Formats: sequence, structure tokens, C-alpha cells
Amino acid sequence: MQGSTRAQIEGVRVASAQRGEGLGEQLFAWVSARARVRGCRVLQLMTNKVRSDAHRFYQRLGFVASHEGMKIEL
Repeated sequence: MQGSTRAQIEGVRVASAQRGEGLGEQLFAWVSARARVRGCRVLQLMTNKVRSDAHRFYQRLGFVASHEGMKIEL
């Protein structure tokens, strides 16, 4: 996907009382549709390494942990 437009997702949270109701799936379906309309070829996601439940959810949606991200706080 070299040179293609990408959509970036960060900081996704569904309130614990609402989890399991399908809101996350609806949100990602909407985001994916919007990204496609805007010509994006890749939807990339940033997620904290310690959020194993979230990782399972993202993997179920088809996301693949293909890269390692790094940051530095200033």
C-alpha cells in the first residue's frame, strides 16, 4: 500500500457499561465506510500494548499486528 492514503484510529474507548452491545463494531463499520469513501486503502490503529481484551476485539475485526510503534513524551 505504498503511497496510498491511510486512515488513523487512536484512543478508542467504549464505556465499560456499554461493552458487549455491539457499539464498537458499529463504530468501526462506520469508520471503515468513511475511510473507503475518502479513498483510503489502509485503516491503521494505535492501541496500548496492555489492552489484551481490546486486541482480541480488533483481531476479530480483521486487524493484524504488523508493525511496532514507538513514541517519546516531550
